[in-house]
This record gives sequence, C-alpha cells and structure tokens, in this order.
Amino acid sequence: MKTFLLTLAALLLSSQVIPGSTEKCWKLHGKCRDTCSRNEKIYVFCLSGKLCCVKPKFQPNTSPQLINT
Repeated sequence: MKTFLLTLAALLLSSQVIPGSTEKCWKLHGKCRDTCSRNEKIYVFCLSGKLCCVKPKFQPNTSPQLINT
C-alpha cells in the first residue's frame, strides 16, 4: 500500500512539472506560449496573457490589396 501511495504521489507531481500548453489560438492553428520560435509570428494574445504563436503556413497574408477603380 505504501508503494502504491508513493507511486501515485510521484505521478501527480510529475504531471504538474511537465511543461507544455494545450491552449490553442488563431482558429486552432496557433499555440499559446511565453515566447515564439524564430519562424513563428505573433498576431494576438491568448486569454491566459501568453503569445499566440502561428507557424508561417497558417499566417495570414498581410500584404496590402490593390483596389481597381
């Protein structure tokens, strides 16, 4: 019984220590993190206050559109 309780306590503590966020953003294509990698861009903030990091293939086209009149 002692071994079981010790194992259970270790598993509970390790689940709190393991880093990683499952919080998604930007139409589920971005991940909420404290810092983004080099090729990721920030467009919005997550509800938790972290940065919404979006990979290049999911980044919106930010070039201005020309309107023909």
